[in-house]
Amino acid sequence: MIEKKTYYFEKPGKANTNDCISIVKSAVQAFGYKHVVVATTGGDTGMLFSEAFKGSDVNLVAITHSYGFKEPDTIELDPELASKIRANGAVLYTGTMVTHSIESAFAKQFNGLYPTLIVAQTLRRFGEGTKVCCEIAMMAVDAGLVPEGVDVITAAGTGRGADTVILLRSAASKRFFDLKIQETLAKPLFGL
Repeated sequence: MIEKKTYYFEKPGKANTNDCISIVKSAVQAFGYKHVVVATTGGDTGMLFSEAFKGSDVNLVAITHSYGFKEPDTIELDPELASKIRANGAVLYTGTMVTHSIESAFAKQFNGLYPTLIVAQTLRRFGEGTKVCCEIAMMAVDAGLVPEGVDVITAAGTGRGADTVILLRSAASKRFFDLKIQETLAKPLFGL
């Protein structure tokens, strides 16, 4: 039997970002994880993580929303923060979100329910951050930025910032069923 510690935040949101960075750094130092993937919409969270891991040998990948996610032909990422994230040595990736793609358009147009939307809603039962952690890990693998079948620390949140930290075994989206959540290191405590 192994005993592990999970941190539960009283409320979701960006107020937990610095604690999540500390949790990720502690896990990396204790267990030698080489890959960290973090969600960043406007760039603030990616910037904070990139500053925390600047100069380290950790492969830090910051994943953004895709172009057109909020409005046609736009991206929510602040260009100045994008430059700083890259300057700190992190990789910045913008691509199609695995659970928010063509099926979302079909669901909106035809009021249907489709497999990736079911997956997304199922993962959300554990929190928005859990869904995003799984999604960004697959996106990083799909882009060739993280290898398949390795332990990856992921951080994401509810809305903005980070409030969830998950250790998972990476997989490409094509091999979604190989993706394994190994451990939840931190998440919001719901139902208060």
